Amino acid sequence: MAETIGIIAMGEMGSATAHRLHEHGATVITSLAGRSAASAARAERAGAIPVSTDEEFVGQVGFILSIVPPGEAVALAERLAPALRRARRKPVYVDCNAVSPQTAERIGAALEGTGCDYVDAGIIGPPPSANARTIFYAAGEGAKTFERLSANGLSIRLIDGAIGAASAMKLSYAGITKGCTAIGSAMMLGATRGGTADALLREMAESQPMLLNWMRGFVGRMPPKAYRWVAEMEEIATFLQGDPGAQQMYRGIAQFYQQIADTLAEPKPGDAVAQLKDFCAERGEVKRKSA
Repeated sequence: MAETIGIIAMGEMGSATAHRLHEHGATVITSLAGRSAASAARAERAGAIPVSTDEEFVGQVGFILSIVPPGEAVALAERLAPALRRARRKPVYVDCNAVSPQTAERIGAALEGTGCDYVDAGIIGPPPSANARTIFYAAGEGAKTFERLSANGLSIRLIDGAIGAASAMKLSYAGITKGCTAIGSAMMLGATRGGTADALLREMAESQPMLLNWMRGFVGRMPPKAYRWVAEMEEIATFLQGDPGAQQMYRGIAQFYQQIADTLAEPKPGDAVAQLKDFCAERGEVKRKSA
């Protein structure tokens, strides 16, 4: 039986997921309430069918994939809950957002009484495509049902754990990759302000070429994404409850990414984004020199 899947919202990740499912035979429906013209255009390119109301959206789908900024995840569950309670056919609600286990539990609380199975999911990797390595980690009672969508082009891995386990996995991974990206960016900017960028580049090329290549790739791609990572870093700080030093570190990283996002919104010659671009400009792979 062909699957009918509802996806909110049609951002970069949501629209790519919709396209992946659509090209593998699923019918994809979306609600564009409160969304931009750009979201509508992405939905059309992805093959997603827009509907006007939450009742119409909920009533037609077997799965709902919530793919929104982390700060909107609870509000979306709360918004859809009344329509889900009234729905005769109960879809599986899959929260795919970069939220803490604590926030995942709040989403579950918002869905109580709806009759829907709830899946805690976390996406690791770029927007899905034929060549991308994108994994949907999933936990909770409905995870096995969600795994059916592997037949529609998604790579799904089940985690043996309760609600919050997949979110913990996602944030642990993101805390390493995006945390290291922030540290590398901060030191690139510090070296530039201190007049030692060239010396740092030379030393890194000679002693840490693999790390330099990694940093150039991750830092070079970071600025356009920084605005999305602010709330994610704040969710990581929540996840690290009980470790004040670690919480403070990730709140600082959230502030750093906000600074980058603000700079990108109002660019000026020689600003932080321009400095990072200059530092990452050499795209050729650095080889380790023999001693």
